[in-house]
Amino acid sequence: MVALADLAVSKDQKVTLCSFPLGACLGVAIYDPEAKVGGLLHSLLPDSSIDPARAATRPGMFLDTGLAALWQQAQQLGAKKESLQLFVAGGALIMDDTGHFNIGLRNYNAFVELTGKMNLKIEAADVGGRTNRSLQLNLASGEVRLKFSGQAKMKTLCKP
Repeated sequence: MVALADLAVSKDQKVTLCSFPLGACLGVAIYDPEAKVGGLLHSLLPDSSIDPARAATRPGMFLDTGLAALWQQAQQLGAKKESLQLFVAGGALIMDDTGHFNIGLRNYNAFVELTGKMNLKIEAADVGGRTNRSLQLNLASGEVRLKFSGQAKMKTLCKP
């Protein structure tokens, strides 16, 4: 389980990385099918400039520092940018009926901007809406699945 404001990277083929439910948060899964390296980020907020000290100790809290840390750890285990697959879920509009704050949309827009700067292609996304969902990445197969609150059946976001 990847906790709120945290990340994990592994090449252990017996592992399935899972997020806690993502409301406005973004879950980002990365996978290199050649190196069999994968990672999962559960990020709360888009930009670490609001609290650089916290970003230094908990990079997963913020999308910018979390995505950088996720990529760095994946590289250390042998992941290559040219074979990296990127998946994103979450970014829902939760507990904000006016849409005034819409952290979910801000998170997703920041993610698109960051991946553009890093020249990373988003393979699949399931963002927005008003429902919590959890993200799972199976390191043996590279399959990415979603579990929506209140639904028994899981949705496959990517099946290699």
